[in-house]
Amino acid sequence: MATAQVKHHDYHLVDPSPWPIVGSISALIMAVGAISWMHHLYSAAPIVFGVGVIGVLYTMASWWGDVIREAQYKGDHTRVVQISHRYGMILFIASEVMFFVAWFWAFFNSSLFPGDPVHVTRDALFGGVWPPKGIETFDPWHLPLLNTLILLTSGTTVTWAHHALLENDRQGLKWGLILTILLGACFTCVQAYEYHHAAFSFAGNIYGATFFMATGFHGFHVLVGTIFLIVCLLRAYAGHFTPTQHLGFEFAAWYWHFVDVVWLFLFICIYVWGHGAETMAHAAH
Repeated sequence: MATAQVKHHDYHLVDPSPWPIVGSISALIMAVGAISWMHHLYSAAPIVFGVGVIGVLYTMASWWGDVIREAQYKGDHTRVVQISHRYGMILFIASEVMFFVAWFWAFFNSSLFPGDPVHVTRDALFGGVWPPKGIETFDPWHLPLLNTLILLTSGTTVTWAHHALLENDRQGLKWGLILTILLGACFTCVQAYEYHHAAFSFAGNIYGATFFMATGFHGFHVLVGTIFLIVCLLRAYAGHFTPTQHLGFEFAAWYWHFVDVVWLFLFICIYVWGHGAETMAHAAH
């Protein structure tokens, strides 16, 4: 008699899982706690928010742990399933691209038309120039350039790790991941230092709002990507990944390259072009 574990097809029919409902409830608790905390509705709001965060993190760890077991020990990730996963990751990264398009759109819509008569308040708010009067932008050729070099270097180290894995060089895989993680941590530290010394704030002006939303969300993606790579490093030490089966690492590398490319656009558009606009505005006056 055939058991339930015998597979007669290349597809993976997911087992019933508690994590979607647990994650949804945890996210709801987190959102209610965060909103209550921001509006000072009750003193226990931070605790409610913390409970929600713990629930979300526990869901993430447990759910992704199930996926790792499916791939590593159950053999559920056949070649057909891997193709579907790759399409899913491509669509996810595409959605992330459009997320950043929104912030670029907000930045350029304001910067290219600071005195647009259709938006009658812009001339009064911006002074008819971009960046708005009183805003001192970052010099792109100092810390922003350093962070650009750090991220570009990290792109080469993660590629080294990927090629080492394809050649079954376990030490090269581990060292490539270690260097990439260290470079990602360096980027985060430099950006935190830059934020601390910013001559403008998030509140009160559209430049600060668009700058911190675009670069801040990118920094959050760097942090997520760094955690992604740390998990891959732990799995590498645990003996996971083979030259023919390493979707988890492959997706981490894709995500990291996406983060690199977004930063290049941020550096060119917001730092270099924005600083050039400020220089031209000062020269005109």
